[in-house]
Amino acid sequence: MYSYEPKEVCSKKITFEVVDNKITEVVFTGGCPGNLFGIATLVKGMEVKAAIKKLKGIRCGDKSTSCPDQFALALEELVIND
Repeated sequence: MYSYEPKEVCSKKITFEVVDNKITEVVFTGGCPGNLFGIATLVKGMEVKAAIKKLKGIRCGDKSTSCPDQFALALEELVIND
């Protein structure tokens, strides 16, 4: 399991697992529960780079980032560090 502390969003922590380059679990702590559960469900089973491509750059209102964007950044850190 990996853990990431997002910045400038409502969620306070993203915990996730990647097995064989596929996302197997994602849990957002804090934030909008329904939306974040939906995102976690949609990316389950998705390849890491595909999830990054879909989520990176999504904004929340007038913020420069969002919870999905922060998850993409967490996945990018994983790819870079592996």
